[in-house]
Amino acid sequence: MSENRSEQTTAEQAAAAKPESDHRNRPHSQAFVDFITSRWAPRADLGVQQGAAAPFTAARRARLAAQLPGARLVIPAGPLKVRSNDTDYRFRPHSAFAHLTGLGTDQEPDAVLVLHPVEPGTGDLGPDGRGDHHAVLYVRPLAARDSEEFYADSRYGEFWVGARPSLDDVTTLTGIEARHIDELRDALAKDVGAGVVLLVVTGSDEAVETLVETIRVEAGEAASSSSDEELTDADLVRAASELRLVKDEHEIEQLREAVDRTIEGFAEVVRALPRAVAHRRGERVIETTFDAHARLEGNAVGYETIAAAGEHATTLHWITNDGVVREGDLVLLDAGVEVESLYTADITRTLPVNGTFSEVQRRVYQAVLDAADAAFAAAKPGVRFLDVHEAAMKVIAERLEEWGLLPDGVTAEVALTPQGQQHRRWMVHGTSHHLGLDVHDCAQARNELYREGTLEEGMVFTIEPGLYFKADDEAVPQEYRGIGVRIEDDVLVTADGNENLSAALPRTPDAVESWMASLRA
Repeated sequence: MSENRSEQTTAEQAAAAKPESDHRNRPHSQAFVDFITSRWAPRADLGVQQGAAAPFTAARRARLAAQLPGARLVIPAGPLKVRSNDTDYRFRPHSAFAHLTGLGTDQEPDAVLVLHPVEPGTGDLGPDGRGDHHAVLYVRPLAARDSEEFYADSRYGEFWVGARPSLDDVTTLTGIEARHIDELRDALAKDVGAGVVLLVVTGSDEAVETLVETIRVEAGEAASSSSDEELTDADLVRAASELRLVKDEHEIEQLREAVDRTIEGFAEVVRALPRAVAHRRGERVIETTFDAHARLEGNAVGYETIAAAGEHATTLHWITNDGVVREGDLVLLDAGVEVESLYTADITRTLPVNGTFSEVQRRVYQAVLDAADAAFAAAKPGVRFLDVHEAAMKVIAERLEEWGLLPDGVTAEVALTPQGQQHRRWMVHGTSHHLGLDVHDCAQARNELYREGTLEEGMVFTIEPGLYFKADDEAVPQEYRGIGVRIEDDVLVTADGNENLSAALPRTPDAVESWMASLRA
């Protein structure tokens, strides 16, 4: 009798606790609760198998742990983020978490990967399967069907968003021991202040960062940036970013797939150009054509698509994409498909809307192509990353001098000096950036390993020179104004040079025209 009274009180309390602003028409009676949580068949086996990335992610975790001995490393996936009111953006985990676990798409919001320091040789992170750290993945597992979460939680409940994997499923998929997220606090606090340093990847999950700082304070530890001698959160962030500078075999395979799907998307855009010309917001036709392809053939786009027609192509990151597309203009398409593993391509082509370059369009396009080819020639192991940019800039400066566009008395040689740089008026961005899980990958790496770093086999980056003559630029003749051209390819450094991963997408003016004609025949 007392038990029934307690159950009725629980249902009544749930109804009473419903906020006035909650307009969902969900029943709260005990009869409803009893019925919706009963008479369910056993859940079907999800058939989870170990992911293809698992052997590679184990090696990545080992390399990261070796750089930060004795520290407990906390890598959050991040939480769901509100888009508007009670709706969330589609979840995407932090790139460091994805890189170290192999989890991608919309898997495991709130999960936290922790690399725990253990007695030397007793861990699971090392070249021989042992090491000084043990990896644990703390996740929110599938809730029981007699729980309120099952039917009432619109953010996590199985009725609303589908079944999450069990702890065993997560362990099988990733090769990492999985535990309940409720164990996280105690696990993080263990031995902090008694020899264990606690480090967290910042910028991913504010709640986890706050928890880490609270544990530090409770343990009498100073803030993570207390002295130059101590390890800091910044050291972990930097190490996790630098870990991605050289891609492993699995990453390169994923990037190849992303590039291939992206090239297919560019072909779809060419086929859609007549529709774009006919529509009052033709750029939006281009954008949605590519983005639909990315969602169908991958996870999504890797970044907001740039579909810039006419003068809009001179705005480097034009993503409003609401302009008209006119015959006779160029359209600059900068786009990339992100595949299920979250690796993305990043390719740009500048296309004549009517399929044929005008004389001045071809002139500008060829200059940019020559600059790109010079960058390709420079890209090989042992040279500085910056040397690739400088090779492209030399061509750009020489071509601008040849056209008489540099200021009076300024030669290409003068412009290329640190004190000059006048040619950069028409190309203010860099020629290359690393590519991978992020479109601008490895962004937290030290300058001496990135911009000033040396190219190594396995690095993947873009080569993307351009020339941008704005419509109101009185420093150039009228015939150039309103023309923007960028050519961007994705490049893999090989043992003796490089491979253009996106070479299947035509690059020369003649090849572009022939390719477009074949698609529109």
